[in-house]
Amino acid sequence: MMKPKEEVHWRTTAPRGPDCSSLETNLTVDTVIVGGGLTGCRTALGLAESGMSVALLDAKEIGWGASGRSGGQCNPIWRETPAQLIKRFGEAQAQRLIKTTLNSADALFSDIAKYNIDCDAVQAGWVQAAHNRSARRSLEKLGAAWSAVGAKIETLEGDAVKQATGSPAYNFALRHAAGGHVQPLSLTRGYAKNAQEKGAQLFSDSPVTSIERQGKQWRVTSPSGSVTAEKVVLTTNAYSTDLWPGLKQTFLPMISIAIATEPLSKELQEVILPGKVTIADSRLAIYFSRYDRDGRLIFGCVGSADAVGMLGGHKRLREGLHTVFPQLKNTKIERTWSGRIAVTPEMMPHLHEPAPGIIAGLGFSGRGIAMTSVMGRTITDKILGASDDQLAFPVSPIKKIPMHKVMAATLPFGAPAMSIRDKISTIIDI
Repeated sequence: MMKPKEEVHWRTTAPRGPDCSSLETNLTVDTVIVGGGLTGCRTALGLAESGMSVALLDAKEIGWGASGRSGGQCNPIWRETPAQLIKRFGEAQAQRLIKTTLNSADALFSDIAKYNIDCDAVQAGWVQAAHNRSARRSLEKLGAAWSAVGAKIETLEGDAVKQATGSPAYNFALRHAAGGHVQPLSLTRGYAKNAQEKGAQLFSDSPVTSIERQGKQWRVTSPSGSVTAEKVVLTTNAYSTDLWPGLKQTFLPMISIAIATEPLSKELQEVILPGKVTIADSRLAIYFSRYDRDGRLIFGCVGSADAVGMLGGHKRLREGLHTVFPQLKNTKIERTWSGRIAVTPEMMPHLHEPAPGIIAGLGFSGRGIAMTSVMGRTITDKILGASDDQLAFPVSPIKKIPMHKVMAATLPFGAPAMSIRDKISTIIDI
């Protein structure tokens, strides 16, 4: 079988991005944003819409990082129950987060409609499948807990799972009615274009080399220019550098790898993920899948490095695809690609304010499509004057992960190790 092309599939179907050039001058604005992914672009849009002057700088181009590489799934629920969130954050903060979570998917699709963003948005539900009996018990508890606070979740068993997904690999699942999927790069570019139309200045190929205090303001420097602002927003997520001390040590940069098949026949599309529902399962090396606008199946799992094939990545993808959808054993794979995910110890995003005027939002841990927009709106609210006890996410101090350097260095071996554990846990199904 021919080797698939290594290319980010979303680049082949996304509309053109906003016209940007590198920063070649010295600017003064109200807020400067570092990082042109979903969080940064949604923040720029919110601030520009409010009348503030905004400059956004990206080291590459808008949507180059995780926001243009993800699976594009809108999974609107956390891995913890509401009771666990209350224990972690306290009653008041948890209740704000719970309310925001319940509305996160609808808020995203409302955003897309409001700003007329062409991103192949489909809100047809998300199936969260259990790969063994232990995972089933966990999902049963999770589903019951979130249903009790108002989430629209349906329980699927046996044949109902197969009918909903076309997969014989699962016997239990939750179906989240509000879930769906988008073309992630198109969404990012859509936010960026809207922000630009409302006055935000966007700059590509402008890596930030330093952030320095200048009186009551901050000076953000790039190789050919600078921006001086009262507020600096850091939204570099999994591609964060040492720009702000300790920030990149607050998460682990895990890898997601994916493939795009050739367009499936109408007959296969009626069986596999019918109605364009999206699916993700409970494996450690999670399998996820959805369609693109042309009927290609996008399928992904955990990888080892930016090179997809490292430590058996290609094999892991094919085995996963054929495990979940054995009907596709003879289906051609057109493309494969990878991207980094910022995973925090809590599997929850972090909102930091390490110094007056510096705000950072990152660490979406596989929930980026729904929650980056929430974070963008939250940062906007904070800059516009909302108090911390009004925000969806708690403002927390930067806390480095112990032995971060060692853990990050061993991450490439995590994917094959997790896959082995997943196989054992499927065989020894307790």
